[in-house]
Amino acid sequence: MPGKILISTAYLPPLEYFSLISGAEDVSVEKEENYLKQTYRNRCYILSAHGPQLLSVPVYQGSLHKTAVKDIRVDYSKRWQQVHLRAMAASYNSSPYFEFYFENFEKIISGNHVFLLDLNMELTMHVLEILKIDKKLFYTKKFEPVCGYQYDFRYRISPKAESSFSEKRYLQVFESNTGFIPNLSMVDLIFNMGPEAVKYL
Repeated sequence: MPGKILISTAYLPPLEYFSLISGAEDVSVEKEENYLKQTYRNRCYILSAHGPQLLSVPVYQGSLHKTAVKDIRVDYSKRWQQVHLRAMAASYNSSPYFEFYFENFEKIISGNHVFLLDLNMELTMHVLEILKIDKKLFYTKKFEPVCGYQYDFRYRISPKAESSFSEKRYLQVFESNTGFIPNLSMVDLIFNMGPEAVKYL
């Protein structure tokens, strides 16, 4: 793993994201880039009885045109918090560690953050705390153009891109229905494996 990495902000991102953080010495989170729709910046995938389920945080549409991600505001006119929390409960209430971790995720998601960046960072730091990964994450101060640097993962971890992340299998709640689904949101691994989750990164 590289000593330095540059990553995008992300809402409850997949295992690959946290694997990169855990192996890096210097982690920068991009806040000056123009916001990109249909990315992990405002969405994640959990596992329902019917397969992967998309959870998306709505943001104000008027702020999407060439707006820095740091200025993207969460849209609370839609009841997304209730939808996300009900979906998580439906998917994971029978998982071994749901009762240990859900309440804190619920508090953060229900917190009415003004900016998407703040919501994402609080969730990311909470996940790192659960995993007992002691890392400081720093925001970028200016936008660095995409130049193919090895340490630049801002646009390589994407729901639209095939992941090269090699994931260890773990027991998922609906695996008998869906088979093992890799690289879901980190909450899938946490609810299923609890304190052992960090060993699967």
